[in-house]
Amino acid sequence: MSAPLHAVSRRNIAHWRERLDLAAAFRWAARLNLHEAVSNHFSLVVEDEGPRFLINPNQVHFSRVRASGLLLLDAGDSAPPSGPHAPDLTAWGLHASVHRLCPHARCAMHVHSIHATVLASLADSSLPPIDFNTATFYGRYAIDEHFGGLALEEEGQRCAALLADPGVKVLILGNHGVLVIGESVADTFNRLYFFERAAETCIRALQTGRPLRVLSHEVAERTARQIETYPGQAERHFGELKAILDEEGDTYAS
Repeated sequence: MSAPLHAVSRRNIAHWRERLDLAAAFRWAARLNLHEAVSNHFSLVVEDEGPRFLINPNQVHFSRVRASGLLLLDAGDSAPPSGPHAPDLTAWGLHASVHRLCPHARCAMHVHSIHATVLASLADSSLPPIDFNTATFYGRYAIDEHFGGLALEEEGQRCAALLADPGVKVLILGNHGVLVIGESVADTFNRLYFFERAAETCIRALQTGRPLRVLSHEVAERTARQIETYPGQAERHFGELKAILDEEGDTYAS
C-alpha cells in the first residue's frame, strides 16, 4: 500500500518552494471566503520554459490543500489528464489554455468570490476608480461579455485570448466570476485580494444610490502606476500570510 501524499518526504517532491506558496494561497483564500465549495482553481507555472504547471486536485476544499498534493500537469498535452485526482474539465480547459496561450501568466487564480461575482453580474461590469483599491486596476482589466457556459477547453481558449495583452492582469468573467494572473503566487494573490476589496467598495458605494466621486483619468492612471511600482508590497503581504500559517502550525506545508 502506497503512503499518502502528505507523508511523502518533501525532498522527493519537485518544485517544493512553489508548492508551498500555492498551498498557502489556497488556505488563505478559504479563510477570506474567496472560494466556493470545492470548485475554483489556482495554478502556477514551474519552469522558465515549458508549459508545466501545478494545480489543485479535483474536489479538494481549499482549506485542505497541501503542498504535496498539488498536481503537476503539462499544458502542452493534447488531452486532459485522467485519474482519480485529475482536475475537473473546467480547471483543465481554463488554466491549461491560459498557460499555453499567455506565457506571461505564470500564475492564474480563478474564483467566484462574492463581490467580484456581483460586479460580473451587472450589465456594466466596469470598475470605476473611486478609491486607492479601485484605481489600482484602472485600465488593467478586461471584461468578458460573452459567457458561454462551463469553462471547457474552447471556452478557456476564448477567455485566454482576452488576456493576451500583458498589461491586462484581471479578467472579469461576465456572469461568472474573476480570473487574475501574475508573475508569482505572491503577486497574483495580492492582486486577487485587492480586486475583491475593490469590487466590494464599488458595490457598497453603488448600494447607497448616491453619485460616485470618480477620479479623473490622469489621477486614476497616476495612482495605478504608483501602486504598480511600490516596492515589495505583494511579497511582504504574502510573506506575512505565510508567517501566520507557520506560527499556527498549519498543515499547508505538508
